[in-house]
Amino acid sequence: MQLTAHEIAAHSGGEVVHGDGNAVATSFAFDTRALEAGACFVALLGHRDGHDFVEDAFARGASVALVARTPANWRDRSEATLVRVDDPLAALGRIAQVVRSERADLEVIGVTGSSGKTSTKDMLRAALATTGAVHANRDSFNNEFGLPLTLLEIDETTRYVITEMGARFAGNIRELCAVAQPTIGVITNIGLAHAEHLGGPAGVARVKAELFEALPVDGLAVLNADDPWAEQVAARANCEVRTVGTTIDADVRITDIVLRDDLRATCMVGGVEIQVPLRGEHQVHNAALAVTVARHLGVQPDDIATGLAAAQGSRWRMELERTATDVVVLNDAYNANPASMEAALRALAHLPTEGRRIAVLGEMLELGDHAAAAHAAVGKLLADLRIDLLVGVGEGGAAIADAAPSVTSVIVADAAGARSELEGCAQPGDAVLVKASRAVGLEAVAEGLRAVGPQARSANQ
Repeated sequence: MQLTAHEIAAHSGGEVVHGDGNAVATSFAFDTRALEAGACFVALLGHRDGHDFVEDAFARGASVALVARTPANWRDRSEATLVRVDDPLAALGRIAQVVRSERADLEVIGVTGSSGKTSTKDMLRAALATTGAVHANRDSFNNEFGLPLTLLEIDETTRYVITEMGARFAGNIRELCAVAQPTIGVITNIGLAHAEHLGGPAGVARVKAELFEALPVDGLAVLNADDPWAEQVAARANCEVRTVGTTIDADVRITDIVLRDDLRATCMVGGVEIQVPLRGEHQVHNAALAVTVARHLGVQPDDIATGLAAAQGSRWRMELERTATDVVVLNDAYNANPASMEAALRALAHLPTEGRRIAVLGEMLELGDHAAAAHAAVGKLLADLRIDLLVGVGEGGAAIADAAPSVTSVIVADAAGARSELEGCAQPGDAVLVKASRAVGLEAVAEGLRAVGPQARSANQ
């Protein structure tokens, strides 16, 4: 996407206050470390003031900066162009909204849910990739700055855009939809993620349903038929609704699920056989949602199968490796909520192993009043699945251990303590799961196990 400074000012309601209004921005960035030459640097106002980095942005090759004021350390560069707006973040959203509005031919697919957003996005991108140019958000760019950046990365060849939509407060998804103007909406499930701020499962359902409310009358709403909130969420749509699940009355049935030892599944989705490329039986529903959208958009089953075969999961999500010391590591450390924690533990229980099954678990954050019961439920599941050893990290890990007195437990203070514990006790033949909320940083445990001896290899090899 290329925009001149004059166009940026017009789209955002700002003005060019320095430099050449015809200067062209070929990309947008809010982090100077990831900025490409020719970018428009957006000086966000947060815990770190982006205006302090405007000079660095131009030194790294930015052509335009979107600012709320002239930076205090500003040097009058002839090659630098400033566009002043009231609020750079809000302005970024307005620019993306205009760009999206000018592309009536674009299919924009919004994906939200308490868990599985990124995996569903990754598989949908792969399923669509064989039939047209598709663009999706990088990493978890699913908020008020990540979503506009995603839309501003498209070009004239882009046919599909997939945008994750996260929410921590009521109204967040509605605001994202105002920018993205989705034509198709996908809700993976309703759970307790961010329940502290959203008001429990009922509040989560209301906020996630903001996506369906925003769809046009000729749009499509797709959701998990097996989710207990499906009926209430579907009622919020003013367009066609398509349910996907194992239940007999689902519009698109999932049948014949087979989970292999490598945690990849095969299944039938609406009579079409698929190989689910990501690990864990829970990925069957995410894949089926992606397949359903792709079929709606006219992609043929053979093309979907070809696309899915090339799908790559995102970092620290159900990564399975066997280390040089013959320890199988299931690294699902990116984040955690009750639904994803249960899915990961069931995956650990399914793994064939000659040694112990070890769960390294930490706190699930932002659950509010539901936190105690949620951590206790994880402990009960550990016992039910007969996990051999729990390494509990921090207060959350201790709460899980308290609810699993029959499971041998070791409590450590933090990720460093867990890494030290595992490096000392993991034995050849053991299988180790690492999982907690992002802030706990348990990927360090997986990295520690990988670092013992030569490079790890895929557990499939």
